[in-house]
Amino acid sequence: MKKRSGFVVMARLIELVKPLMGFMILAITMGLIGNLCASFITIFGGYAALNLLHFDTPLSLGWIFAAVCLFALLRGVLRYAEQSCNHFIAFKLLALIRDKVFRALRKLCPAKLEGKDRGDLISVITSDIELLEVFYAHTISPIAIATLFTVILCLFIGSFHWMLGLLALAAYLTVGIVIPLVTSKLSGDNGMRFRTKSGELSGFVLDGLRGLSETLQYGQGKKRLAEMNARTDALAGDEAKMKKTAGRNAAVTNTVIWLWDLAMLAVSILLYQKGEVGFDGVLIPTMALFSSFGPAVALAALGSTLQNTFAAGNRVLDVIDDTPVVEEVNGKPEVRFTGAAVENVTFSYGGETVLSDVTLTISKGKVIGLVGRSGSGKSTLLKLLMRFWKVQKGRVLVSGVDVSEISTGNLREMESFVTQETHLFHDSIKNNLRLAKLDATDDEIEEACKKASVHEFIMTLP
Repeated sequence: MKKRSGFVVMARLIELVKPLMGFMILAITMGLIGNLCASFITIFGGYAALNLLHFDTPLSLGWIFAAVCLFALLRGVLRYAEQSCNHFIAFKLLALIRDKVFRALRKLCPAKLEGKDRGDLISVITSDIELLEVFYAHTISPIAIATLFTVILCLFIGSFHWMLGLLALAAYLTVGIVIPLVTSKLSGDNGMRFRTKSGELSGFVLDGLRGLSETLQYGQGKKRLAEMNARTDALAGDEAKMKKTAGRNAAVTNTVIWLWDLAMLAVSILLYQKGEVGFDGVLIPTMALFSSFGPAVALAALGSTLQNTFAAGNRVLDVIDDTPVVEEVNGKPEVRFTGAAVENVTFSYGGETVLSDVTLTISKGKVIGLVGRSGSGKSTLLKLLMRFWKVQKGRVLVSGVDVSEISTGNLREMESFVTQETHLFHDSIKNNLRLAKLDATDDEIEEACKKASVHEFIMTLP
């Protein structure tokens, strides 16, 4: 598994947003305005207090009340619209990512997927991709919103005194950047370890289901259950550690916010005593800072949860970025089957020589059986004829043409490969056969069954 930094994973995932960039900009705009409305409800409350104390304010008490009501209404509407837009983007992108993953798996199979834990692959396709919803719905726009919001609020608070503006900037940076980075570093590889163990557990459960009859036959049920419980407990332990980190992060964040609020109050009072700001320069900046940590807190909360998300993203990117053992061949002249041959082929797998200087001629219309002990290379030889693997030494020919010079589609039309491992879905025989050709007619299915010598057997079934 390739280990990528969180920033690399984030950059790769953000690249996928390009087709929906218009929706993302709309979500950020609505989120920014909504958060400004929420903060200015409190800020205008401060102006109302100043008005009641007979201080000069930009608006009358009536206009302030009307503005607060408008802000409250807009906040609710914009929050809903922002979340709807973010989730629309997220689910569209999840569909896009699933399509990319399945396309990658088609290119990688069968050679690159041999020996892979199927349960782990299922975990990538399902839970890992699903977890990316958190990134697309609750990460990208909050980061953009927090950045723009910070600039606007720092300018507003700084309009009372530049020192207060810098103080606000330091507060936002501490809560929105420093705390998440420290939390992420303290989390270490907990997220990656959790996703890996989750995939291993999925593989273990899948193996258990596939071998359920054997497990019952040999009385291994209790042992299998005990091992599954042990793996589940270990996974729960890792999840508890991540939740503990998230709780600690929230406690630290709230404490830091409280300290920055006190610092703003203390500095503004000091400036008031020096005559550099009026009473409004004490009340409004303090209330503005107090009410404006929402976007920064959203970033602080990402410090621990993003570890899990980036770990899932890293596993998904491993599949998408992986290169197949054999690339597809296209654009070659069409070849018709007249026979096949294997000439002096030597092939090693996993450091062990499976085939050594093998030569074989396959004539058209002949039935040939390959006999040998388990592991002697029978399946490997067939896979070389199918070009599932690259020949390391020697040549594999179909109709006198090297298989590397035959278009993949053309080669697959001439050859068929039935593996030793098959899976029948809990459905009719007809629907199982239609997996190969969804629009197959009943006559075509019957003809295929006759060629496979199973038609008479099927006719005896209820």
